[in-house]
Amino acid sequence: MDWKDETGQYSVTTNPALTGLLGRCPRCQRGHLFASYLTLARHCDVCGLDYSFADPADGPAFFAMSIVAVPALAFALWLQLAFDPPIWVHGLVTLPVTVVACILLLRPLKGWLVCSQFFHKAQEGRIDAEWHASQAERRAGHQAPQVRDRL
Repeated sequence: MDWKDETGQYSVTTNPALTGLLGRCPRCQRGHLFASYLTLARHCDVCGLDYSFADPADGPAFFAMSIVAVPALAFALWLQLAFDPPIWVHGLVTLPVTVVACILLLRPLKGWLVCSQFFHKAQEGRIDAEWHASQAERRAGHQAPQVRDRL
């Protein structure tokens, strides 16, 4: 499979979730997205796409904790109801299982969010000064009607 189509353009991903989960470049789908486990590379090693556009912020951590929370709670409840262990057993068993599960999910979730930002052309939000000025002018031109006293 060639990473460029017949026009010489890159074969941009049509499935950002799969491309991100695999840790591949969203533009060519062949280069690596990560320099280390959670550190994004500066650019794609195949097509040269600059990854400076990517800012998943706390998204991967939020999703990882949300995904892991219910199974971790179910495991802790099962452990407690089945064996009635002392609380320190949960610290030795449940806590590490929960932390490891969250850490394992961080990289694929971060890749998915970065590829989704590229796919959807996400940008930092900006205030549209022209729109706000036109709305202010519109409001100033339309005085509210006077309310008549009704007896």
